[in-house]
Amino acid sequence: MAKTVSVLNQKGGVGKTTTAVNLAACIGDADKKVLLVDIDPQGNTTSGFGIDKRKIKSSSYDLFTSNATAEEVIIHTEFKNTDIIPAHMDLAGAELEIIDFPDREKLLKNALAPIWDKYDFIFLDCPPSLGLITLNALTASDTFLVPIQCEYYALEGLSQLMSTVRQIKRRYNPYIELEGVLLTMFDGRLNLTQQVMNEVKKFFPKKVYKTTIPRNVRLSEAPSFGQPIIYFDRSSKGAAAYRDFTDEFLAKQSKITD
Repeated sequence: MAKTVSVLNQKGGVGKTTTAVNLAACIGDADKKVLLVDIDPQGNTTSGFGIDKRKIKSSSYDLFTSNATAEEVIIHTEFKNTDIIPAHMDLAGAELEIIDFPDREKLLKNALAPIWDKYDFIFLDCPPSLGLITLNALTASDTFLVPIQCEYYALEGLSQLMSTVRQIKRRYNPYIELEGVLLTMFDGRLNLTQQVMNEVKKFFPKKVYKTTIPRNVRLSEAPSFGQPIIYFDRSSKGAAAYRDFTDEFLAKQSKITD
């Protein structure tokens, strides 16, 4: 059965989608079957895999509204072992549409349940908010991964995020745990970066990954070409960082199962 991981931070611009896209691609490259579910109405994950959102016939929106099954929505990408459920702009209105649905917090979990056995990992790229879509993601997930930008205000809102997770753990999903915290846009030469890193480690003791993701031009360029970084420029620093992060992520899974 797949391990399901939400990738989230309600603060935008922290490398959330970059992490979801590249972690999924790197794990696929490591011979694991991966499904990436784009539930951010912006659909940047979908674009990051080179999918034209204008040509999408069905999307994650259809999972929430029960207009299609997960099997019908999945797109098999050109990238090794990596499938995606794309997002469409219709998703922006989904929260209002499903507000009165019975068990509205379990819509995504129920939609994904039939395909859990087909994958090793399912990653959910969440919107930068703590609304009903994110509630669905956390209810469906085993763990959640938090990318944090190494800049001022990095920890702003994280106490609210953790409070939300505690409520979800109490009411909807008693098993969800923090997978880990990934430091992004890292520049070790800056004092601010070191200060943020120390603060994050205080906030999340023993949960911060040793691997950090640097600022990297090629990493920023890859989405405009519709490719994860390991396919766009395998020799770049960004690709090396995400491969290292993937190794660390998978090593942690092996320790859990041993």
